[in-house]
Amino acid sequence: MSDGRVGRMADVLVGYSTRIQPGDRVLIEGQPGAEPLIRALFERILEAGGHPHLLLSLSGLETMTGLDDAFLAKASEEQLDYPPTFYLHAYERFESRIRIHSLNNTRMLTTTDQARKTRRKRATAPVLKAQFERGGRGDFRWLTTLYPTEAYAQDAEMSLAEFEEFVFKACHVHSEDDPVDHWQRVEKDQQRLVEMLDGHDEVVLKGPNVDLTLSIKDRIFLNACGHSNMPDGEIFTGPVEHSLNGHVHFTYPTTLSGNSVEGVSLTFKDGRVVEASARHNEAFLKEMMATDAGACYVGEFAFGLNSDIQRSIRNILFDEKIGGSFHLALGAAYPETGSKNESAIHWDMICDLSTDSNVHVDGELVYQDGAFCL
Repeated sequence: MSDGRVGRMADVLVGYSTRIQPGDRVLIEGQPGAEPLIRALFERILEAGGHPHLLLSLSGLETMTGLDDAFLAKASEEQLDYPPTFYLHAYERFESRIRIHSLNNTRMLTTTDQARKTRRKRATAPVLKAQFERGGRGDFRWLTTLYPTEAYAQDAEMSLAEFEEFVFKACHVHSEDDPVDHWQRVEKDQQRLVEMLDGHDEVVLKGPNVDLTLSIKDRIFLNACGHSNMPDGEIFTGPVEHSLNGHVHFTYPTTLSGNSVEGVSLTFKDGRVVEASARHNEAFLKEMMATDAGACYVGEFAFGLNSDIQRSIRNILFDEKIGGSFHLALGAAYPETGSKNESAIHWDMICDLSTDSNVHVDGELVYQDGAFCL
């Protein structure tokens, strides 16, 4: 029996998020576990007059090869450095891309040689750059989402049925209510916050886990309301590159390339991370920060605003949207924010702001204990 939530999800992704038009070339990235959503998307794109192109991976989307584990285990140095031809073509020329994370094993690459993964990241960096630059110009409508699998449910410490309900509720396709109307209201509400922050300079965050100052002068806050991520619910910008000073202890675990890192603490001086530690997997944290020059600087500063997400599920697509949190991303920035930071990585790290915390902008209190003051 078909799941109506999957059909509603496909309707939202094609009609609202990526706004597919006749003639649009659309890349669909996914794994076999997401077949119900892939099929629904394929059909909706055809109905909209677009041209769906399916790029299916048997194990992971990390290396852009279709077989992450085999590639990282067997590839020569020359093969590690070889660019992902089909991905590059699509990201540089297509009108849209829909990526569906649907792993059946989220720990598949945990023991893989980190140096080989880092080397491969450098080879795929032009794909990320094209995504951010063309997306910023409005030439490329990209969307990232997740289809619930047993592996993600286990990470979240839920049954598969519980996790499915969690995912579809966070995307607001869990009921017969119009999901597009919901995301349009989110867009309107978040735009008020964007306008409140526009034109300001100094941001000071204080709380049990943060004492940080940064500048947003001449930077643009973007309203993330379901066009590039689903679920969504955040506002973000790229802080002035050399403006961050202070420290932050990230209260939620963060994952990159299948590696979970917990208890991350960073100290900034003039924008650069000068001290970094982690309670779990510190070696991986430091190795990723050594990827390139931009990996020690922040490319994104954001507030999580999705009230339907109130706990970590160890998946950044959801965790960065947790209501009452903020996050920083080390590495690549979104050019449309005004940031110039470049890197082969973009790694979000999340901190709770719901208790005994506040944010001042140019000396005025704008946020306290998990909510904006309006």
